[in-house]
Amino acid sequence: MKNITLNNGIVMPIIGSGTNTYGKEGNEYVGALRGDTQEVDWAIDNGYRHFDTAQVYNNEEVLGQGITKSSLPRKDFFITTKLNTFEGFAGADWAHAEIEKSLKKLQTDTIDLFLLHSPWDQPEEMLEAWGILEDYYKRGVFKAIGVSNFKEADLDVLLENGTVRPAVNQIKSQVGTWNDALIAYNKKNTIETVAWSPLGGIDEPAKRILEKIGNQYGKTYAQVVLRYNIERNVTVIPKSHNKERHAQSLAIFDFELTANDRERISKL
Repeated sequence: MKNITLNNGIVMPIIGSGTNTYGKEGNEYVGALRGDTQEVDWAIDNGYRHFDTAQVYNNEEVLGQGITKSSLPRKDFFITTKLNTFEGFAGADWAHAEIEKSLKKLQTDTIDLFLLHSPWDQPEEMLEAWGILEDYYKRGVFKAIGVSNFKEADLDVLLENGTVRPAVNQIKSQVGTWNDALIAYNKKNTIETVAWSPLGGIDEPAKRILEKIGNQYGKTYAQVVLRYNIERNVTVIPKSHNKERHAQSLAIFDFELTANDRERISKL
């Protein structure tokens, strides 16, 4: 496994597992919890140690239960979760209560990376929310803090007024939306990029091109896409409800794309 070192020295595996449908009936995002941790168990068996969840997924407890019942110590895992800010910020008391709920559901005293899940059109509120994350970070409850879905102007609010630089910006980086300019902006400001849903956006024409590239290396089209992102130093968090396919997402360190491969993929 390749690791990324965040701007505060914390080490994060460059591949993690998404979780937004894990433990849910019908494997649906809005499904009720089934009461088991099957997908988390499979992922741990496959070798995943980095897991990405969020309050809005309504299944943090699935990850917490899976990690707790595993035979591995908590320190072996890197856990990311996110404050649900899709509808804005409901005040400091709300934020503290939601954070405490996440800690309880995840059955942990510390969270490796805690993010604001989405920006909103209230810069002063974003700074207040960020200040709360900074406090948890300075107390050691959060090992690192960052954001998700932030564009350049949103990042500037925190970079110009905050006291802790975001460690991560989790954004879309997939076929059809590689987000090169925003990734470059993140890098310029020593903010690591994490790609959510890295295997999304692949239509049939793109899939055929990716399969042709993958055939050169005995790899699947999905492995090619993941490899393209990590060669750009973009962390990926693929998700699968198939144990074997999920294992394949980790098997991308034994080949390298050529410059011609990367050029073709960049145009998809």
